[in-house]
Amino acid sequence: MLVGVPKEIKDHEDRVGLVPAAVRELVAHGHRVLVQSDAGRGAGIFDDDFARAGATLVDHAGSIWSSADLIVKVKEPLATERKQLHQGQVLFTYLHLAPDPDQASDLMRSHATCIAYETVTDPRGTLPLLTPMSEVAGRMSVQVGAHCLENAQHGRGILLGGVPGVAPANVLVLGGGVAGTNAVLMAVGLGADVTVVDRSAEALRRLVAQFGTRIKTVFPTQETLARLVAESDLVIGTILIPGAAAPKLITRNMLREMKPGSVIVDVSIDQGGCAETSKPTTHSSPTYIVDGVVHYCVANMPGGVARTSTFALNNVTLPFVLAIANKGWRQALRDEPHLRNGLNVHDGQITHPAVAAALGRELLASDLALAA
Repeated sequence: MLVGVPKEIKDHEDRVGLVPAAVRELVAHGHRVLVQSDAGRGAGIFDDDFARAGATLVDHAGSIWSSADLIVKVKEPLATERKQLHQGQVLFTYLHLAPDPDQASDLMRSHATCIAYETVTDPRGTLPLLTPMSEVAGRMSVQVGAHCLENAQHGRGILLGGVPGVAPANVLVLGGGVAGTNAVLMAVGLGADVTVVDRSAEALRRLVAQFGTRIKTVFPTQETLARLVAESDLVIGTILIPGAAAPKLITRNMLREMKPGSVIVDVSIDQGGCAETSKPTTHSSPTYIVDGVVHYCVANMPGGVARTSTFALNNVTLPFVLAIANKGWRQALRDEPHLRNGLNVHDGQITHPAVAAALGRELLASDLALAA
């Protein structure tokens, strides 16, 4: 199979779909790999590294989009890239289609087969290809949140951990999943006063077992959530419903009650965000202010630490890339039902139930797509 790795073109997206070690594995299995020149430079991986691993370097992404059987990326294809997809190709990347109807429509028009990292599952019901990036984003959320609380960023001028005689910041983490747990880990480590809300009693028990009395856990009602948001200096939103749009937990009315200079870091922005005032931003222009509250809503947060993120992502995607390349996408998905859950678009139709529901589109069951 001919596998293609184009350079990412999203703003400040420096991750790359495959690392040299992954290329070497594919070549050892008899596949050809095309890599666009400078695709890995932002992650500290250079063309010579790919060449030594057996890749063929190409100057322009068009060569990859026109000829590759399997295209491996990191972020969703932008409009110019989607126009180059065609029937018979397989795209394997993050898609996050629920809040992005334009992308969904373009992918459907392409008649390509599109498999999304973020809806691939495992036997435990978790999302193994999302987990490493959730770990990165969760840890980054506290890092960027602390920065946004500084005066120069229009924040409240609060040091997250405080100092002797001065109270630390109040940090509220919405969601106790992978990203939320990693946000708690960092916030606790910096000495913040941390509260976590989650509707899962099991998630709250797990967090208490891990962090003990260093955190407070709360089951959220509308009244409780409104009070906690108003009291917080930093709110980190990590809500995730696989394949679906994130619920808007922070309303505009809640925002008006927040302290001037407080900060929202919306890790859920890939799925539309968990605040009514959230909208995607970029690493070039990461924040904006609504009602005196600083919003950080960068849609590709892990791209800011591209080397760490690239290697962490490749560790989990490589077995699936090899399966698709070795068996072809149909057989790979037949053999592995958890990979089958990653199928979002095929031959002009939506094939994931949550994505179809979020977009109001008719669903083609993945079993029927495989049988076609």
